[in-house]
Amino acid sequence: MKKIRLIAAVLMLSLLAIGCSGKTADSQDHDKINIVTTTTMLTDLVQTIGGEHVSVKGLMGTGVDPHLYQASAGDVIKMQEADMVVYTGLHLEGKMGDVFASLDKVGKDVIAIENGLDESRLIVSDDDGVSYDPHIWFDVANWKAAAKEVTKGLIAKDPTNEADYQQHLTDYLVELDELEIYIEKRVAELSEDQRILVTAHDAFEYFGQAYDFKVVGIQGISTVSEAGTGDVSEMANFIVKHHVKAIFVESSVSPKTIQALQAAVKAKGAAIEIGGELYSDSLGDKQSGDETYIKTFKKNVDIIVDSLK
Repeated sequence: MKKIRLIAAVLMLSLLAIGCSGKTADSQDHDKINIVTTTTMLTDLVQTIGGEHVSVKGLMGTGVDPHLYQASAGDVIKMQEADMVVYTGLHLEGKMGDVFASLDKVGKDVIAIENGLDESRLIVSDDDGVSYDPHIWFDVANWKAAAKEVTKGLIAKDPTNEADYQQHLTDYLVELDELEIYIEKRVAELSEDQRILVTAHDAFEYFGQAYDFKVVGIQGISTVSEAGTGDVSEMANFIVKHHVKAIFVESSVSPKTIQALQAAVKAKGAAIEIGGELYSDSLGDKQSGDETYIKTFKKNVDIIVDSLK
C-alpha cells in the first residue's frame, strides 16, 4: 500500500509539473489520441471504437489478474504521458485506486466505465454486501453500455471525428447483438439442471444472471482472498449432490484450487473432470486466436457448453 501511495504521489507531482498540455510529441506526430487502458478487455474496446484515430497502450497483458495488479513506475509514466486513461472501476483495479484519484485531481482526461453502466443490472458483491461485482463484461448488455461510454468520452475529447466514432459504435453494437444470439443458441443446448458453472473465483455471476446459469466460485469476487480447506470440502459436497459433470480453471487464476477440488470430489467417490480453461479477467492473445472480447466470449461459451453437455 505504501508503494502504491508513493507511486500515486509521484504521478500527481509529475502531472502538476507538466500540466494537462494535451497530446504528447509522439501522438502529435501521428495525429492520434494517445490512450492508456488497464485491462485487455478495455484495450480491445477502445481500439474498436477509436479505430484509426487512437493509439492504445494496455497496461495488463493476457492472463494478468487485475484484482492484484499494482502500477509500476513505468505504468505511471505511460499514464502521465497519455492524453486519456480508460479503466473499469467498481474496484476491479483495486490496487490502483490512489493512482486514479491522482489523475482525477489534476484534471487528466479519464473514462471510468462504471459511470456508463445501468445500476439496475449491477450485482452487489457477496464479499462485502456493499460494493458491486466488477466483472461486468460477462453480460453483453453491460458491454454495450461500456462501448457507449467510451464513445461518449472519445467524442468529448475529439469532436472533429464524432461521425467516425458513432459509426464504429453502431457497427460494434451489431456485432454484439450477433454475439448474444450465439450465446443464447449454445446455452439452449443445455438442460436447466446442467447449467451449473463451478470456477475458481466468483467472476461469472453476470454470465449466470444474463444466461440462466447457477454460478459458484470457490473464492469470492476478488482473488485477493484465498479459499480454505473448508470451502473446498463444501464445494465438493455440492458437486456430488448436484451431479456436476465438469469444473473449470481460469486463465488469470492459479489452477491449484480447482485441482484440490477435483481431488476432494474423487475422495468422496465421485468423478469430476476439469472441463477446460476459461478466460475470466483477461482476453486471450493472437496466438490463441481469442484476442478480442467477442472471440474470447465465444470460446468461453463453447468450452462451458461442450463440457457440461
